[in-house]
Amino acid sequence: MARSSVTRPPSMKGAKDALGVLSRLGPHQVRHGDLGLVGLPGIVYTPAEGSQLPAVVLGHAWMQPVRRYHELLRHLATWGFVAAAPNTQRGPVPSVSRFAADLNTALDVCCGVRLGDGRISVDARRTALIGHGTGGGAALLAAAARERLGAVVTLAPSQVRPSAIEAAGRVTAPTLHLAGAADSLAPSEGHAEPMARAAGGEAWVRSLEKAGHLGFCEGRHWSSVLLQNGPQHRTRKLARALITAFLMERLLGEKRVSALTSGDVPGAPLVDLTPPDDERDDDGRDSGSLGDLLLPAGRS
Repeated sequence: MARSSVTRPPSMKGAKDALGVLSRLGPHQVRHGDLGLVGLPGIVYTPAEGSQLPAVVLGHAWMQPVRRYHELLRHLATWGFVAAAPNTQRGPVPSVSRFAADLNTALDVCCGVRLGDGRISVDARRTALIGHGTGGGAALLAAAARERLGAVVTLAPSQVRPSAIEAAGRVTAPTLHLAGAADSLAPSEGHAEPMARAAGGEAWVRSLEKAGHLGFCEGRHWSSVLLQNGPQHRTRKLARALITAFLMERLLGEKRVSALTSGDVPGAPLVDLTPPDDERDDDGRDSGSLGDLLLPAGRS
């Protein structure tokens, strides 16, 4: 694999130290641009320069503008990632399958177009998808349609139509689900956990303490009143560190971040994915029926 110009994180002693380091901005200066220049509404953040960089594309939650994710996108860029987010399918009844296609289009643009006046290039073998809420479901649909993908991360993922749980079975890329322990809109038990159990590759669920569904967003938006929860600084800080560590490990082979990728992390313990007894057949296997009972969101 070609050498990337991404800067390695410093050596870190334990999870607490790693959380402090990786929740802060990285060493790179950042530029940003408009995906609309290539025909897709949205935003892209990049380091000021770099070659063979990893790229990630983020899918927003239901009705959320991409400006509510600028903090996360900029953060990833300071650590050497090209980070983009399409600002499409933001109506009350979005087409999740079209949004999944937009995520893949945005990732293809990042890989196929030299950015930053030609001073930035992306390694197509180092790519990932991130999604929040229904965008998490769309990220799994998009991942299932890609031949090559290094990682998937979801934030409070929601089951959608077409089924994200079914799509998860076709995703072989390692997948990290960050669920909100206080999420009443997409509780982990009915969304992130069945997605992880159905995964075609390695998958983990971490439960972020006191995190609500919109705790991963920044800034104000009228939907916070409608959905009765809003941004949470602690949730965003913890998620930034966990996402950065997971992507560094999976896309770059970075071993210094292992304190945040293996075992329990303060405020974000791993969830036991062993199916409850009432979800198993008589022979002890997962019946797989839970996904059929979930209410799908959005239209195909």
